[in-house]
Amino acid sequence: MADKDASTPRVFIMRHGQTEWSQNGRHTSITDIPLTERGEKQVKASAEYMYGSGKLIDPAKLAKVFVSPRKRAIQTFELLSGEQGGYEVTESLAEWYYGEYEGLKPAEIRSKRKAQGLDQDRAWDIWSDGCEGGESPAQVTERIDALIKTIKEIQAPHMKDSEPKDIVLVAHGHLTRAFAKRWLGYEMSFPLSLMMEPGGVGVLSYQHQNIDEPALLLGLGFPTRE
Repeated sequence: MADKDASTPRVFIMRHGQTEWSQNGRHTSITDIPLTERGEKQVKASAEYMYGSGKLIDPAKLAKVFVSPRKRAIQTFELLSGEQGGYEVTESLAEWYYGEYEGLKPAEIRSKRKAQGLDQDRAWDIWSDGCEGGESPAQVTERIDALIKTIKEIQAPHMKDSEPKDIVLVAHGHLTRAFAKRWLGYEMSFPLSLMMEPGGVGVLSYQHQNIDEPALLLGLGFPTRE
């Protein structure tokens, strides 16, 4: 019998706060830069409304926290939680490796590719084309799928009980959107337009408390205070 206090497991996926390069629209993967002052404020604002006992992300209900190895992601979780530690660093959440496009803006990437004789019929699209000297959509898919498998192994035994089972992921702009696509079972090239603001939090879960029915939690009710 299901626990009367049971809730379906959730995966909270968070983008790190603003950095100098994200503010300027420059592609940032392995370049390890910190949050700006505004980025810190973005994360603290999210924490005020969403993180803590009785709030949307309740530490008592967390089974695991996975964080990208980049300092901007680590800094984000530590600001969110008010603690140092309590998370597992994983390369599965590192930003899409941009290779030759590191530090460039989208228009600069398209210009560079045109000069190389690429994209004569259509504009460059990272979801289909990947990055020269960097990762392909298939490579990003492989590492995200490995983490999704781990998450499902953690959550599957607790679909209908009240044990801690929620999971927090802290990652990056492209990676958070790529993760959502793969959670829903879509190929990277599938034309699903998603957005994630710096310091923002998205929610993934399952339909019908079924591990085989992953879903995007499009709308949710906030916890009520007794």
